[in-house]
Amino acid sequence: MENLKNIKKRILVLGCTGSIGTQTLDIARNMREKFEICGLSANKKKEELHNLCKEFNCKGTLFTEDGFEGIESIIKSTNADIVVNGIAGAAGLRPSVEVLKNGIDLALANKETVVMGWDLVSSIAKENNAKIIPVDSEHSAVFQLINQAKKNNVSEIIITASGGPFRTWTREQMQNVTVEQALAHPTWNMGPKITIDSASMANKGLEVIEACRLFNMSADSVKVLVHPQSIVHSLIRTNDGVLYAQLSNPDMRHPILNALLWPENSKNYLELFDLSNHELTFYPPRMDDFPLLAMAYKCAAQGKSSTIAFNAANEVAVQAFLDKKCTFTQIAQIVDYVIKNDWNSEANTLDNILQADSNARKLATKALSKIQGGS
Repeated sequence: MENLKNIKKRILVLGCTGSIGTQTLDIARNMREKFEICGLSANKKKEELHNLCKEFNCKGTLFTEDGFEGIESIIKSTNADIVVNGIAGAAGLRPSVEVLKNGIDLALANKETVVMGWDLVSSIAKENNAKIIPVDSEHSAVFQLINQAKKNNVSEIIITASGGPFRTWTREQMQNVTVEQALAHPTWNMGPKITIDSASMANKGLEVIEACRLFNMSADSVKVLVHPQSIVHSLIRTNDGVLYAQLSNPDMRHPILNALLWPENSKNYLELFDLSNHELTFYPPRMDDFPLLAMAYKCAAQGKSSTIAFNAANEVAVQAFLDKKCTFTQIAQIVDYVIKNDWNSEANTLDNILQADSNARKLATKALSKIQGGS
């Protein structure tokens, strides 16, 4: 009988040319004895997708040409053991739903799947006996720590934040932030949207919402701690008050690999972390100066469609900032305008999730027009 441990895990990578996708493929290249790439999707980089499909001898689909039908087809036809969803933004939700409907484990880097549609995707995963394994560095750390300590022993989750490039800036200084300054992250190399979110701490807000849902914790049991070195990725506090932390180099290949290997744990090619000569510092978050984090906590506690509204409004506002149509501090103003509306509608079907998302985007666009018009 063939040794099951020698069977390679088949990986489908959605968003293969982005940051998460690129690092997943790096893992596959360096651990060919464990992993096989069976399919790839990209948004619009046709030549790069073609070259990657040739390298890994696998199927590929380009969203701008094949649309969602292409993603749907590749999910159904590649016989993947696990799918890495590295698609950015709200566009990643439908692919996550499709993966789980097909009973395939999901290595999830698309936080919008959880922020927008947790009730939906968690029920689909349960129905089809599929697992959702977080790939965000913070949630991967919490996932590993909770698996060690056991959920009933955990009283609090603490997710760390680098603080971004404006950690020490005053509110007055942030009035004049340029796009180039906001894209210059001190510790992580990420795509533009998530880099801006890190600078505004909206990303940490989204991660608070995500942690509440992934680990079934109340908003007041999820804390944020600013940690500029990005070495401690998250902590848990057990019922006896003791803190346990996960430490590693700030390298996204660690959480990706943890998701791909789970529930196994094995030696790999990544650089070992040496704690010597490292100074680790921690600070409370400045909620008043980074209001998007406070707004996210409010939405996490409120639930229903409010988290969809927060995410959608932030996406519209960040794109406007990248396009130089609003200032950095106006991102929070746009989001605040949107979430002050009524978001008590349920978010348990794809249709009503997408409807709430659409409504929030329209309101965000209206807020942007008011800002541009000066009214």
